[in-house]
Amino acid sequence: MSEDTRVSPVELRAPRGAKSLEIDWADGITHTYRHALLRGFCPCAYCQGHQGPVGWTAAATDEDLELLELEEVGNYALRLVFADGHSTGIYTFSHLRQLGDLSSRPLEEIKAHRFTR
Repeated sequence: MSEDTRVSPVELRAPRGAKSLEIDWADGITHTYRHALLRGFCPCAYCQGHQGPVGWTAAATDEDLELLELEEVGNYALRLVFADGHSTGIYTFSHLRQLGDLSSRPLEEIKAHRFTR
């Protein structure tokens, strides 16, 4: 299976009021993403700067972590809008797949992780 196919989402589930997003991937894998994980690893320039690896940023409070909107960006990414007003993160499918591979671990364990851009 090619890398492009592996990182293609088939279905997204983000019910209102939930604290997680689920993605079914084309290769049959399903990942559940806590909103804290998504917000903590936001790839936007405000959170990460313009270069270097993507790392953990200070996430909003639990009350602000509701995901209000999901918007597809081309055929390669999602833009996520959080209740704290943050909406500039463009999460590539590749970045989401990498996050998904860590999603079952405790947040304290993965905060030191870095992703290449």
